[in-house]
Amino acid sequence: MTAKPHFLFLFLDGVGIGEEDPAVNPFFSTTMEHFANLFGGIPSKVKPVLRNGGAFVEPSDALMGVEGLPQSGTGQTALFTGVNAARVIGMHFGPYPHSQIRPILQEKNIFRVLKDLGAEVFFANAFPRQFFQYIESGHRRLSATTMSCTMSGVPLCDADSLRSGKGLSADITSERWRTELGYSDISPVTPFDAGRRLAHISREHDFTMFEHFLTDKAGHAMDHKMAESVLKNLDELIGGIADGGLDDLTLLISSDHGNLEDISIKTHTLNPSLTAVAGEFAEFFSGRVGSICEITPGITQLFKEHFVRS
Repeated sequence: MTAKPHFLFLFLDGVGIGEEDPAVNPFFSTTMEHFANLFGGIPSKVKPVLRNGGAFVEPSDALMGVEGLPQSGTGQTALFTGVNAARVIGMHFGPYPHSQIRPILQEKNIFRVLKDLGAEVFFANAFPRQFFQYIESGHRRLSATTMSCTMSGVPLCDADSLRSGKGLSADITSERWRTELGYSDISPVTPFDAGRRLAHISREHDFTMFEHFLTDKAGHAMDHKMAESVLKNLDELIGGIADGGLDDLTLLISSDHGNLEDISIKTHTLNPSLTAVAGEFAEFFSGRVGSICEITPGITQLFKEHFVRS
């Protein structure tokens, strides 16, 4: 290859493929125009696979051969390392990574693996001062994403990153920074503009990840209006990412387990995780996302085959 791939991993916490029922599945009561235009519709259990040109949606197994409801600690570790963390400890565990699988996360997380290949990696989520104070106080209850970064020497974005447009708020719009976190000088952005910013950030790095947790929060809340609001923002974010075209950018969307697709229950679900891929190297992943354990190995293989060191 003559050029480096620019890769954006949009990690959605708690999003599966569920029933085509708007009463319980907000994906079918919300107008998701950008997602549907990019991927050819909205997936369901009846139609879990979608294709639109090179872009596609396929279900990814989140159970990994282990009984019980999938949880974030083991699910995210599997998603970000390719190791079946639930099988390693004999159960699904969360929300934070179990002590027995932290060494796996440290050694095999996607940030470290790609850095070792010579890629420039970036975690786009910006964190407020309260988070850094939490870390400095000695607390270590971190999500798999932030733990992977701290273990791999990947700097975390802060308020200055958000102000300068080099980071993105986990809530997409930055509204929470003003209303809840005490940053009166940080102005909200539209979800569409946040998507355009994220696409720009992704083109400045080889590999970028952005984590959105409100999908899982809305599922646990069993709040239909909240779920629809979260999905509308997410759809606009995707629209902003795709606004300038994806000829030089690969977008992979995936999740650790189901939840939001069935708000009739408070817990996670047994449904497959949603995985969707579009852009330059989308076809590379066709048939490679059958399990959440296949996501990171697929990304790693793509970079081994197509990444060119400068």
